[in-house]
Amino acid sequence: MELTARAFWLSSPGHGVIRDVVLPEPGDDDVVVRTLCSGVSRGTESLVFRGGVPESQHSAMRAPFQDGEFPGPVKYGYLNVGIVEEGPQHLVGRTVFCLYPHQSRYVVPASAVTPVPDTVPAGRAVLAGTVETAVNALWDAAPLVGDRIAVVGAGMIGASVAALLARFPGVRVQLVDAEPARAAVAAALGVDFALPEDALGDCDLVVHASATEAGLTRALELLAPEGTVLELSWYGDRRISVPLGEAFHSGRLVLRGSQVGRVSEARRSRRSFADRLALSLELLADPAFDALVTGECAFEDLPKTMARIAAGELPGLCHRVLYDTPATGDRA
Repeated sequence: MELTARAFWLSSPGHGVIRDVVLPEPGDDDVVVRTLCSGVSRGTESLVFRGGVPESQHSAMRAPFQDGEFPGPVKYGYLNVGIVEEGPQHLVGRTVFCLYPHQSRYVVPASAVTPVPDTVPAGRAVLAGTVETAVNALWDAAPLVGDRIAVVGAGMIGASVAALLARFPGVRVQLVDAEPARAAVAAALGVDFALPEDALGDCDLVVHASATEAGLTRALELLAPEGTVLELSWYGDRRISVPLGEAFHSGRLVLRGSQVGRVSEARRSRRSFADRLALSLELLADPAFDALVTGECAFEDLPKTMARIAAGELPGLCHRVLYDTPATGDRA
């Protein structure tokens, strides 16, 4: 009997649908996973939904288990938590994380899933891919004890970076965002909050994750001489202006890119992708990360929910998608 599932597809820019799919016959080294919940990676998936992935980045932006091609039809996503129904005995019945799109059931190699620690609820584990980006960023940035740090942009990535920096001894961390409501997120994570105009300067490091030209400008302004801005924003097909006049040269400032597609050079010889993801799941034992999940919807509601997220009508951080749940509309 054929094993089938339901999958969310972007049929064309701005139009999402749920389709029935036939799953491949699992091999000896495969697992069959029934999805419990998935997460919308708000910034990247909104850009994909709008059809904003530049042609030059179609290959670099492929998700591990993506079907189809940009700008569409394409099945895209990478924050999936489920239960292993079939596979190697040591995995059957385990809750696992996988970089898989929004789909009710799927077949992947057993090596593609990572067991979720017993200390991490499944609903929080959808943040693993986001925290993995933050881990890689901090491997790139290499903050030091006592550093003065600002994180500009309190979205999923910026908030995850701030949450990890809150654990560093003697570090002054300030989460900076133009939305005053994000102060509650900062408080839950145990870091200070500031609006851009009130942010503390003289920073050794600024992590920029607002994906706005104004945010990058402010990030550079907050640096101390010879400080570094670590750029985590991805602008897709948008062009932005970077103020490289004023104090940029005299202050010997550094603007450095960071991206999760490769393990940071600082750890590449000693850590694999699997090691980095396993570490990220361990870090999610901290309940403070629950503050990053700000909305939910049933899987069957995902097409209209993604349209609202991409249009900016449904603000928030991570939006969690629940499976085997009746369609009832979005829940904040």
